[in-house]
Amino acid sequence: MPLLGQASGGFTESSSALRILHVGVRNTVGVLTDDSFTQTNPPTVATNVSAQVDQGTFGVLSGSVCFARPDAGSNHIGGPGDQTVIVVTANPAFAIGYKVLGVFINTATGNAYENLPGQASGKGPYVSAQGTYSNQLFETLLIADSADAVNSPAGAAIVYRVGQDLMASRNGYMMPTEVIGTDGNIDDCDVIAMSAESFVRNANGSATRMGVVKMPPDAVMNEVVWDARI
Repeated sequence: MPLLGQASGGFTESSSALRILHVGVRNTVGVLTDDSFTQTNPPTVATNVSAQVDQGTFGVLSGSVCFARPDAGSNHIGGPGDQTVIVVTANPAFAIGYKVLGVFINTATGNAYENLPGQASGKGPYVSAQGTYSNQLFETLLIADSADAVNSPAGAAIVYRVGQDLMASRNGYMMPTEVIGTDGNIDDCDVIAMSAESFVRNANGSATRMGVVKMPPDAVMNEVVWDARI
């Protein structure tokens, strides 16, 4: 580990989970919702928690998914919402506008010994519109039962593979839309219990295709490298 005044980990010791390799658009249009600073992590599904999540930090995290949040008002963005999401599901006008926009660059509440631009401005920059990124924040376990709970039960480890499509989980973290079950067949993870948008709409198959995996995480590189499609 690095000693005082030293750093040997390079980019792996960055305060940001999202590493920009080829940027699409750095978007600052939108006001952060109140719960962008207060949500727990994970914010919605507290079982089968990802090993990549800093549970001690409140608010939307660097590398987490940015959503359009019509429940908070015009031009508001934030995480998936905790109890707020229940309000969205009960209101079709809100549910229709609840959409994935991109991935947050910074943690909204900031980091120790740094300025706090998010809290000062109410802004949460996110990346969108293509680009290539590497992300330390992603789901490592199936947070709920997939379409085939026998072969892909809740709590099963997620294996990331080259070419997989990525979506936003109910916790607002990236995860694949499909996995290979224990029977060797493809299981569709894009179901109400997994995808944030499917949950809000109470309908399977409602998930924005966020990107495509270029390089899965492994023991050496604990990040998902992906090409954005939003």
